[in-house]
Amino acid sequence: MATALIILGAGMGTRMNSDMPKVLHEIAGAPMLVHAMKSGAALDPERTVVVAGHGSELVEKAAKAYDPDVTVAIQSEQLGTGHAVGQARDALAGFDGDALVLYGDTPFIQPETLAAMTAARLTHDVVVLGFEAADPGRYGRLIIKDDQLDRIVEFKDATDKERAVTLCNSGVISANCATLFDLIDAVGNDNASGEYYLTDIIGIARARGLSATVVRCDETETLGINSRAELSNAEALFQAQARAAAQTDGVTLTAPETVFFAYDTVVGRDTVIEPNVVFGPGVTVESGAMIRAFSHLEGCHVSRDAVVGPYARLRPGAELAEGVKVGNFVEIKNAQVAEGAKVNHLSYIGDASIGASSNIGAGTITCNYDGVFKHKTTIGEDVFIGSNTMLVAPVNVGDAAMTGSGSVVTKDVPPGDLAIARAKQENKAGFAVRLFEKLKARKAKGS
Repeated sequence: MATALIILGAGMGTRMNSDMPKVLHEIAGAPMLVHAMKSGAALDPERTVVVAGHGSELVEKAAKAYDPDVTVAIQSEQLGTGHAVGQARDALAGFDGDALVLYGDTPFIQPETLAAMTAARLTHDVVVLGFEAADPGRYGRLIIKDDQLDRIVEFKDATDKERAVTLCNSGVISANCATLFDLIDAVGNDNASGEYYLTDIIGIARARGLSATVVRCDETETLGINSRAELSNAEALFQAQARAAAQTDGVTLTAPETVFFAYDTVVGRDTVIEPNVVFGPGVTVESGAMIRAFSHLEGCHVSRDAVVGPYARLRPGAELAEGVKVGNFVEIKNAQVAEGAKVNHLSYIGDASIGASSNIGAGTITCNYDGVFKHKTTIGEDVFIGSNTMLVAPVNVGDAAMTGSGSVVTKDVPPGDLAIARAKQENKAGFAVRLFEKLKARKAKGS
């Protein structure tokens, strides 16, 4: 059966105290909305609709950055979850399949859980995701009768007996698309909040003779984010799960609590990650690499047996081949470093290509920006770049060439040549002593 996702993301998130839409606050380098989209994507949905309201332009931009085919529907008035789902009707016109309702501020629902809901739909008309709450608090309660989900009662409208129930509603619902919208049409707003509750469709469905059931999941999957404190707790939960998964996959974390992964970080087994390493989005590290302490990686690829850090920064477009060494206080951006090359100390390599087995001396900079345009530096194989070399792009250094320390290279260096581009040194005999005596005398006179 084909599946469509309806992801609700229209809330302002008042408790966040932010100008930014709540669903765009990030966990592990990605908006909460993207986490929800990623979970739903495991079902290979035929269509995805994000319902936006506050800051809809920003929400649409973030959604399309993850999935260019997503459709964004606007909920101009926040009149409840039932009303929000109803805004997806036009976007799903003509769709013949199941609709799954997710929430942009509930980022941790697992693909396995959604697969279980899909399986349950084979035997029931409506499927709701529920969980046993350690502290049910103000969650809606799932009321079971004769082995069927009979209704969902919001806390505000529940009796004392109903509030004693610990099986709680996550808000996630699956049903045939046409059936879902037909049920929503029958929802009213005669309740404590005066809103159109999506949860009311269960009672309506049962009154019509339709079947309903509950798929249960762990409470941590249903964690909703409504405040900055809850956002930081969610980050901590994600990181704990990501660290445990990395260790299970054969990655060594010498101080796990100090390593921070992004939502899409991929690390191969037998990689060692030292303390205080941060991964931004878009990082792949192959097996057997070493990521040393206090390094920051984003949008880069690190091949087998490479060593990065300590105190290194890899920015988007950095590609390190096997056995590359990138050392302390080195920054690499949009550059390819070939097998066995070394950039060990205090260097900036941007918009560049470095050939195999080349050595980049300490303090080397590729001067890639002229104030308007970026330019490329190309360094061949087996090249030795002397310390404190400035390579003013665009410039090429041929295979087996060398630059003298302190050179400012503005012209191409042919293969095998030595480039020296610095002023001739001149020593002034006794000048330093005479100069300091003159300066000290001036200071004594108070001038």
